Amino acid sequence: MDVMIGTWAWGSGYNGSKMIFGQGYDEQILKEAFEKAVSLGFTKVDTAAVYGMGSCERLLGSFIKGANDIFISTKYFPNKKFKSEDLENSFNESMERLGLKSADLFWIHKPNNLLLNLNEAVPLMKDGRIRSIGISNVSMKDIKDAEEFLGQHGLKLGAVQNHFSLLRSDQQPIIDYCKQKGITYYAYMVLEQGALAGRYNAKDHFPTFSMRNFAFPKSKFRKIEGLLNMMKKIADKYGIDRSQIPILWAIAKGALPIVGITKPSYVEKLADALKIELTDEEVISLTEEAGKTGIRQQGSWEPQ
Repeated sequence: MDVMIGTWAWGSGYNGSKMIFGQGYDEQILKEAFEKAVSLGFTKVDTAAVYGMGSCERLLGSFIKGANDIFISTKYFPNKKFKSEDLENSFNESMERLGLKSADLFWIHKPNNLLLNLNEAVPLMKDGRIRSIGISNVSMKDIKDAEEFLGQHGLKLGAVQNHFSLLRSDQQPIIDYCKQKGITYYAYMVLEQGALAGRYNAKDHFPTFSMRNFAFPKSKFRKIEGLLNMMKKIADKYGIDRSQIPILWAIAKGALPIVGITKPSYVEKLADALKIELTDEEVISLTEEAGKTGIRQQGSWEPQ
């Protein structure tokens, strides 16, 4: 089973850890978490130019200096109005912050002017600076349009990255399509920024002044109590942490989860959990219990 390490919570400043998650993180502990992840075989790492507005890429760049065989995924967030060379400029800035010359996987973070931006990416793909191209926050139509366009240039769509979790499970048709076409489907927010981690509830909820608190208030925590209880029962059966159940569920559904890591202990929990495979009955029960909540979680940046 495969996962990718997520770094959204690493960045500082605007759109960084304090603003989104309501708390900052010690860089030394983040470095230790990264090193622990690599030592346990988690060598795929996902970041983006907008995570902390470059600060996350810069920090990750300092961690990977001298490291071998690290698979780096980063993203360009396009504006609503297309501007020629924006994608290449963003790519070059990301590579400078990361200390790299090429990206293993480079994403168009949102489908604004999708085909125009893909056209900008084609030369970078052909000269090897972008080894694989991905698109994020996209519909089935976006995916098919991207496939057709890239195919005209003798290129292939490598990956799709969308929001997928127990509380956002309407992605299954896209996951199945990607599997059929040999496109890797990466799932982000599988833990709903911690709402499904089991460490928070209606009484002990997210930091008040954080974007995740606005997105997931106390009222929603009350609705997921049954789901959290089911997660705990399954986790106890396997002797793993409850926070790992949504990750295993996403894997069972055919997705490759992006898992945020901020402490070495989180890496160890993840490594322990990946030895487990949920039964079909457990996957079905979790899906049904999640459906009872009536919640379809969606980020403010996502298309409807």
